[in-house]
Amino acid sequence: MGAVKTRRMPRAVREQQMLDAAVQIFGRRGYMAASMDEIAELAGVSKPLVYLYLNSKEDLFTACIRREAGTLAEAVRAGVRPGLPADRQLWDGLRAFFAHTAGHPHGWTVLHLQARTHGERFAAEVAALRAEIVAFVTRLIAAAAREAVPPAPGCVRAGRDTRDGDLPDQEVTGLAEALVGAAESLAAWANTTPGVTSRQAAATLMNVAWSGLGALMEGRPWTPPAVDPAVS
Repeated sequence: MGAVKTRRMPRAVREQQMLDAAVQIFGRRGYMAASMDEIAELAGVSKPLVYLYLNSKEDLFTACIRREAGTLAEAVRAGVRPGLPADRQLWDGLRAFFAHTAGHPHGWTVLHLQARTHGERFAAEVAALRAEIVAFVTRLIAAAAREAVPPAPGCVRAGRDTRDGDLPDQEVTGLAEALVGAAESLAAWANTTPGVTSRQAAATLMNVAWSGLGALMEGRPWTPPAVDPAVS
């Protein structure tokens, strides 16, 4: 095969072109199986140029993770309008999340599957994105608790006074972690299940999450059954 001919273009544009190709190859083939030759060919550049711009396969993969994480986080932020009720903000955030992961399936595969399984360096990049999203959801759940309609004065439900609409910080954080984990798994399922739209995925999670949150904030949490001493 002859040398790849490239036309001159700004470095930033050329680099994004390489990242586009790399995300597609990494998403389809996985980090270990992906080759720099394939990436260069898909990008329409020479392999030496890829190394010149992005140094190594490891650095190229890291750059892909950072770009995909950044665009996902920005999509979620842009999809949420401050000032709306907490349930609407959460709905808008979920819609934005599932729309982005559906529209960028290779990028989501890189973030959700590839980056987490090929070393601490890559996993740390994804952990930073996840922490940002968990913090965002935590704020929404806390806001929803404050917006909850308070019960009659002096009413005590489930063993605690819920007049202030607050949930313990640890419980709020746990709920956010659970919701984000469910969203990650649901996005991976939706991207591999024909006919499932981003709106349907968001509605599925919203129905589960918000129905449960509504009962919890009204002081009607689900209570585990008493422990059977015969069961270890």
